[in-house]
Amino acid sequence: MSGSTTLPADPPGGRRAIAVWSVGVAVYFVAVIFRTSLGVAGLDAADRFHVGASALSTFSILQLLVYAGMQIPVGLLVDRLGTKKVLGLGVVLFTAGQLGFAFSPSYGMALASRALLGCGDAMTFISVLRLGTRWFPARRGPLVGQLAGLAGMAGNLVSTLVLARLLHGIGWTAAFAGSALAGVAVFVLLLLFLKDHPEGYEPEPPGHQGAAYVRRQIVRSWREPGTRLGLWVHFTTQFPGMVFLLLWGLPFLVEAQGLTRATAGELLTLVVLSNMAVGLVYGQVVARHHGARLPLALGTVGATAVLWAATLAWPGAHAPMGLLIALCVVLGACGPASMIGFDFARPANPPERQGTASGITNMGGFVASMTTLFAIGVLLDATGDDYTVAFSSVFVLQALGVVQILRLRRRAARRERERLVASRVETVHVPA
Repeated sequence: MSGSTTLPADPPGGRRAIAVWSVGVAVYFVAVIFRTSLGVAGLDAADRFHVGASALSTFSILQLLVYAGMQIPVGLLVDRLGTKKVLGLGVVLFTAGQLGFAFSPSYGMALASRALLGCGDAMTFISVLRLGTRWFPARRGPLVGQLAGLAGMAGNLVSTLVLARLLHGIGWTAAFAGSALAGVAVFVLLLLFLKDHPEGYEPEPPGHQGAAYVRRQIVRSWREPGTRLGLWVHFTTQFPGMVFLLLWGLPFLVEAQGLTRATAGELLTLVVLSNMAVGLVYGQVVARHHGARLPLALGTVGATAVLWAATLAWPGAHAPMGLLIALCVVLGACGPASMIGFDFARPANPPERQGTASGITNMGGFVASMTTLFAIGVLLDATGDDYTVAFSSVFVLQALGVVQILRLRRRAARRERERLVASRVETVHVPA
């Protein structure tokens, strides 16, 4: 009789998988709260440390520089050591960074704390993606990835709604130190309940893995057109929303658009809510229609560019509220669109390279965000806080990314079809 067409290594999923994966997602949720906490404290940080726009942007730039630089090492570590060890180390580092930021007496100490936080944060998302591939069937990959991103946006929502109020209610030190307790809580959950894989689905033990192995993993992942396409999709889609939420959204809405902090906070919340809603839709669509990946990604880029152009070019002193609302809704789609990048990299690489390939892909958006954060800060200082000129830097990076996506799309699609045909041949069982 014929065997099943399901690969033996394909995990079954189920309630146990959801429970274990949820612990990893909780870690990522807390990491995003800490990562985005500066977004609601940007103006307070400028006053506390007596710095201008360029120095303020350095907080986020350094954090993202560390994050982006850690992605390939983290991918290699996840492939080598497993999820639990890497996530555990990440929790320790980002919690220490949040505590350090709470008590920093100077700008230099605060910078060091954000760098430490970025290092720990860098270990979370790749680990959670790997956890999903170890516990759920491959066909659930797009939806599981989008749900992980959704949890991250929920963390952003906590920053926007809860941490912002705590900051102005109980003060800087108490708000940031109190939030660090969430890191302790998820560390305990991780130690007690998280497992790298289901029973009976253990990966093959790695052999000797020196420098040659590291180079081989990186080179083989990079040679896959799907990995490079995933990186450029992530690069082009993620950064407009990330830059807005991470640092420059609140100052733009308050200083350039004349809104109150309360109204600006509501618009930032709208970005997060839009992200969560769009993430559910994109996850379902991509899981059912793989061909929708590129149209969704490029459509999001196009809509973002059009609405940013309309907002910045508005002839009046301030853009109308309806346009700002539309901009925030579309910026919310940037995060879910960036997750599509992993849906190009995932089928292009075998299981033993998933961490490395995901790390390469995840670098894209954070490199773009870091570059844009820096450009906006420098341009604001150079032009006397002209937000129209500063935010025009968004279009330069979008154009670069779209060119690369269009250049790689056919090669990646052809390679993916070849892999699909090969996998179907391998799953054919000869009758007993």
